[in-house]
Amino acid sequence: MADSDQKKQFQETKRHGSRLFPFNIYPCTIPLDFPSVVLHWHNEMELVYVKKGRGRIQMGMEQYTAGEGDIFVIPPGTLHAIYQKHGYSMEYENIIFGMDFAGAGAADICAGEYLIPVAAGELLSPVRLDPEEEGYKEAANCLQRMEKLCGQRGYGFQLGVKAAVLQLIFLLIQKYPANIQRLSPDMERLKTVLQETERREREPLTVADMAEFCGWSSSHFMRWFKQMTGGSFISYVNDRRLTSAAERLRRSDDKIVTIAEDAGFENLSNFNRQFKARYGMTPREYRNRETE
Repeated sequence: MADSDQKKQFQETKRHGSRLFPFNIYPCTIPLDFPSVVLHWHNEMELVYVKKGRGRIQMGMEQYTAGEGDIFVIPPGTLHAIYQKHGYSMEYENIIFGMDFAGAGAADICAGEYLIPVAAGELLSPVRLDPEEEGYKEAANCLQRMEKLCGQRGYGFQLGVKAAVLQLIFLLIQKYPANIQRLSPDMERLKTVLQETERREREPLTVADMAEFCGWSSSHFMRWFKQMTGGSFISYVNDRRLTSAAERLRRSDDKIVTIAEDAGFENLSNFNRQFKARYGMTPREYRNRETE
């Protein structure tokens, strides 16, 4: 298995916001923008604020049906995914920020006793906030204040956003006191497998390859992966590749054949077939829709 340094190397490292303001809000719709967000993790805290419709959200080993108004709090280092619920679409805001933005790098009691432990995954569990539960309104007000400030971008808005982030963290650690268990060996192994999959995403990658990586038989690896994620390894790999290709179709003018090859598909016809099955349209139709 890969060592801890290698594990850190292959987690999601996309920068959210800027170096001096590591905070961003992404409005998203599943399946309009993408059919799913595959299982992954990162060092930032993530908030999913459902605005309309229904979907499914996975945090760790737990899966939840998400509905309008729900807030999902995903602490740093938590494995998570977002899926379409059959027959529904879901509009949501994805709020992501680095814990250093909240002040985890400061030399004070707030950082030492609260923010650094949150950043390390030691003080706050993954949480679903239901609109009917006590304390929800106060938490939702924090998110709405972040949205309003970022929308208006008036003088000093960054300071207001930071204040809202700290207020939310305060509310969360007050209502949900620490009940953190260290990751099980299976969860640690799953993180390593996902990172190795990302590293080798452009290569032909089989169940046998990853079973060998884990030191297991193929049949054992397949059973274990499905038990841990709810789906097959090959489906996970294809979802990663299709999501990567779809994002590049939206953001670049690169040739479709180049995008397919870079995403790990060995031939264009297979890519076109799988893309249409996943998105309900060809890659060319998808790109044209995005530019209309």
